[in-house]
Amino acid sequence: MQEATFVSGIRDKIRGEISCPGDESFDEYRKVWNGMIDRRPSVIVRCAGAADVKHCILFARDHDLSVAVRAGGHSVAGYGVCDGGLMIDLSAMKGIKINKGRRSVDAQAGLTWREFDHETISFGLATTGGVISSTGVAGLTLGGGIGWLMGMFGLACDNLASADVVTADGRFLVASEEENPDLLWALRGGGGNFGVVTSLRYQLHPVSIVTGGMILHPFSSARALFEQLLATTARGLDELTTYFSLMTGHDGSAMCGVALCHCGAISQAEQDLRRLRSFGPPVADMVNPIPYTTLQQMLDFTAPSGLRYYWRAFFVERWTEEALTTLLRWAALKPTPQTIIVLEHVHGAASRIASDETAYGIRRDHWSLNIMASWETADQDESCIAWVRDTSAAMQSFGDGSLYVNYLGDEGDQRVRSAYGDNFAKLKALKTKFDPDNFFRINQNIRPGHALERAGAGPIG
Repeated sequence: MQEATFVSGIRDKIRGEISCPGDESFDEYRKVWNGMIDRRPSVIVRCAGAADVKHCILFARDHDLSVAVRAGGHSVAGYGVCDGGLMIDLSAMKGIKINKGRRSVDAQAGLTWREFDHETISFGLATTGGVISSTGVAGLTLGGGIGWLMGMFGLACDNLASADVVTADGRFLVASEEENPDLLWALRGGGGNFGVVTSLRYQLHPVSIVTGGMILHPFSSARALFEQLLATTARGLDELTTYFSLMTGHDGSAMCGVALCHCGAISQAEQDLRRLRSFGPPVADMVNPIPYTTLQQMLDFTAPSGLRYYWRAFFVERWTEEALTTLLRWAALKPTPQTIIVLEHVHGAASRIASDETAYGIRRDHWSLNIMASWETADQDESCIAWVRDTSAAMQSFGDGSLYVNYLGDEGDQRVRSAYGDNFAKLKALKTKFDPDNFFRINQNIRPGHALERAGAGPIG
């Protein structure tokens, strides 16, 4: 099909912008956060609304095109863009409406957490969101949604009250407790397998000023600092969410640190954090009462767009001396200054929900171990990827067998299955119901029970 004919088949149906190879905007629009991803769709549609999404889906079906759906574009595997297919780009859809009385917000899928929080915090309200503010609200929520407020208010998906969805056959559906409740269940952690979510309604909570920031120590203190952190988190403080990191300082020295958010009263935070902050002396203690929006942007410097990224991540429930010793040994071999290892404490409200209440079913108090290499040039690919794989292999025996789907790269079907545990069978049945021929497969794919592989729509590497 010639390009002019190809584009004319959809142009008069689309309110948003269309970009094709050769257009001035094309190379910019096909970029995603991970600089390792370099794919070229046949056409990019910057949707202006749900109707545009519907026409994209129908057009792709008519022409046997694979479809990638981009919102924030933060998938480390680069699933927001494809080679040779149609890229549905939601990033221009940024409408948001807050109902202060009901403490709810309707947010279109193109919003980032920075944009979302900018609006909600002006009403003294927030919900659990990602810790990198350029992450899209939709992708993070549909995969579960670990974030600063999870101990107090649950995951982002736990606060998802309803969603507008365009399905693989072009239908508009509302997923809520009243309409299509099984679809809502699947969207609370099941990712982009069931349709294109164009708008999400969240429950909001009173949040304005939090006690947060970072405490930095030399790498030589990592073991003792983490043991102190474990003692602090063992107290069961829902208000306190902590991240432990092994990293490189601005001066090139090896460091460790704790990033934290306490969303309770300032006086209570001072008491709860006293022992952790008195450990040391620290290289720096930057913990203060700050606006929640400041906290949400605090770690953005650790994940700039355009670097090359490769990850492995899984959950660890018990930190033994052997596990910590192994981790520190591999951390000392980090291949680049940008590379970090992060432990995220999943706890509180996020861990108390029944495992079958949402598609995200990993409901226990544990730590997400994130082994995250980042670097600048392709000649470093081999050494950085090898370090991640070797570190992951060395730590695998200490894991609890579960993992977080939002941190998966392109790692195969078995790893996707491991992300859902006992909920996988139900998700497979719902995939069969809402997307029986696996039209939406450029994602962490849950294959339907009788996947009919469409020509040209297979997974991309």
